[in-house]
Amino acid sequence: MKGMPASEPVRLGRKRPLPACPNPLFLKWLTELRDEAKEKGLKIQYTYQKAISSLNKYPLPLQTAKEAKILQNFGDGICKLLDDKLQRYRRENGPDAPIHSLPEGAPPPGRRDNNSLAPSRKKNAAGDQGKDTGGRGGGGGRKKKREYVPQKRSGGYAVLLTLYRQSQIPGSKGFMFKMELQAEAQLLCDKSFTVPDLGSKYTAWSSVSTLIQKNLVMKTHNPARYSLTDEGLALAERLESANQGSKDGPEGDTEEVRSEGEEDEEEGGPGLVDLTASDDDEDEKEEDRIHPTENPPCAAQPRTEVDGTSFSGKSKDSQATSRKPNAGCLLPGTYDIILCVDFIETTGGSQHRKQELVKELQRNGVIFDVRKLNVGDFLWVAREKVTPVPGQLRAPAGRELVLDYIIERKRMDDLCGSIIDGRFREQKFRLKRCGLRRPCYLVEECGTAASHLSLPETTLQQAIINTQVVDGFFVKRVQDVRESVAYLTVMTRYLTKLYQNCTLICRSRELEGDGGSDEEERATPSCSLISFAEFNHGALKNKCQTVREVFARQLMQISGLSGDKAAAILEQYNTPHSLLTAYEQCASEAEKEKLLSSIRYGKLKRNLGPALSRTVYQLYCTQGSLS
Repeated sequence: MKGMPASEPVRLGRKRPLPACPNPLFLKWLTELRDEAKEKGLKIQYTYQKAISSLNKYPLPLQTAKEAKILQNFGDGICKLLDDKLQRYRRENGPDAPIHSLPEGAPPPGRRDNNSLAPSRKKNAAGDQGKDTGGRGGGGGRKKKREYVPQKRSGGYAVLLTLYRQSQIPGSKGFMFKMELQAEAQLLCDKSFTVPDLGSKYTAWSSVSTLIQKNLVMKTHNPARYSLTDEGLALAERLESANQGSKDGPEGDTEEVRSEGEEDEEEGGPGLVDLTASDDDEDEKEEDRIHPTENPPCAAQPRTEVDGTSFSGKSKDSQATSRKPNAGCLLPGTYDIILCVDFIETTGGSQHRKQELVKELQRNGVIFDVRKLNVGDFLWVAREKVTPVPGQLRAPAGRELVLDYIIERKRMDDLCGSIIDGRFREQKFRLKRCGLRRPCYLVEECGTAASHLSLPETTLQQAIINTQVVDGFFVKRVQDVRESVAYLTVMTRYLTKLYQNCTLICRSRELEGDGGSDEEERATPSCSLISFAEFNHGALKNKCQTVREVFARQLMQISGLSGDKAAAILEQYNTPHSLLTAYEQCASEAEKEKLLSSIRYGKLKRNLGPALSRTVYQLYCTQGSLS
C-alpha cells in the first residue's frame, strides 16, 4: 500500500473496462443496417438494435453469422444478411482477410458513429456524455429514460382513459372485465381491439401487456379484472385533462400523445401510411425517444390518414366529434335491434331441431346473432350502426346495450329434468338477478311425450303455473320449434317498433333486485340499459361469489325455500354469521325456532311461517348430523 502513488485519482463506477467486441465487423454491418432502416422509417431498426445489444454482450469471436443464431434476437433473416456481407467482404479483400478487426480507416462501430443519426437525437449523443458505455448500446450516450405516454386514440390511451372514467363513477366496482373494457375502450381507439390490421398480428388490446409491464394497470383474479395502479391513475388524469383541453381540434394535445417507437414516422413524409403499425409492437420499446415538442402537428395522428381519404384527417375528426356529445347514449336511428341466440340453442343435442330453429329465423327474415349467453337462451340488443373504415378488414365494433327482455326456453322433458336435479329453481333465481327487468319463460309442449316423463304431467303444469303466479315470470306456451320462432319473430318486430324513437342511455348494472319493473307500464320501455359485455360478465355462473350469494344458494337447497324466500331472509341476515348471532341472542329454544317465521316475502308479503323457520334453525344450529 505504501508504494502506491498518493496522487493517483480515485476510480469511480466500473472497476474494469469492458472488453472490446470481438466481432467488430458484424457489429459495423448491423449498425449500418440499423441506420439505413432508420432513415427509411422502417421498424426493423429496433430488431437490428436488439441484435447489436446481444452481439455486444457476446465475448467470443464468430467465424460465420450462422454461429450467431445461438444469440438472442438473431434469426435466419439477420444471419443471412450478415453472411452475404461476409462473402462479399472476402471476395473484395481475399479469403484470408481478417474478420475480427476492422479494415484500416474504417470508423469504429458502436456509439461514435451515431452522430449520423437523425438530428432530433443530437442532444443524446452530444459531447463525451456516457463514455463508459463504449460500443455497448450502439444507440448514443447515456440518456434520461423518458416517461411512457401512449399516443392519442391508441390502445394504451383508450384503456387508461376507460379505466379512469369507470373509476370516477360513484359506487363503481373499481375494476373492469376484459370484454366490457374492450367494448368501452373501443370508442376511444382508432384501432380494433379484436381484429389485427392487415399484415400485423397485433390488436389494440396487445398494449395492455405494456401497461401492466410499466405498472400502470393491474390484472387480478380469474376471470381477469383490470384496474389502474396509482401511477396509472396519475397518468390517466393527465390524459383526461389534456383530452378535455383539446376538444376543439385533433392537434390540441400533441405534446402529450407521443408513444414509444413512433416518434420518427414523420421522416417518411406526411403522406406515408404504415398499415402494419402497432401501438405496442414488442420492437418499439425504449431505444428511441425524442422530445414531444419536436413533432410536427400532423405526427400526433399518424393513423388518421388510414381512416379517411383526406390527409387533414377531417373524416375521422368529424366521426369523433359526432360521437363525443353522445358518448354515453345511442340516438334514434343510430342503432339496430338484434336478436341474440345462445349458441347451445344451435349446436349439440337434437341437431335437426336446432337447425330448424336457425332456418325458421332466416325464413322469417329475422336479424340474429349466435353467441354465448351466460344466462337465458334469447335476448335482444340495440347495436350501434357503424360504417366500415377504409384500410381496415372489418368494421369497428359498435356499442351494444341489452334490452330489458330475456327468454329462457324450456321443453317439457328439459323442464322435468331440471326440476329433478334442482336446476329449475337456480335458473329462475339467476334470471331474476341478471339485471334485466322482463324475464320470460318460453315453454314448448311435448304433447303425448309428456306421459313418458319421470314426473306426472300435473306436476309439470303446476311448476309452470307457479313460475307465472308465484315467481312473477311471464310464461308463453307454444307447441313446437316453429311456434317458438314465430313468437321470437313477433317479439323482434315489436321491440324494433317499441324502441324506434328512444334515446338509449348506458347504465351500470344494478346489483340488487329488478329495479321496480312492476311500476313501469309495458308500453313504456326503459331507455336506461346495461352494456352487453357488463351483462354477460355479471351473469357468469362460476364467477367468484360473495358470502351473501353462497348463503342464498345454501338456503335455496332447503325444500320449499324459494328464491323470494331466500331474498327475504337475506334482507334481514345477509351472512350465516349474522343469522347465528341472532340465534345466540334469543332467550329460549322456542324463540330460536320462530325467529324467521314472521319475515315477509314476495309480492303478497306473506309470512315465511314456523315450519320453514324451524327447518333453517335446525340446519344451522343442530350439533352433529341431522335426523
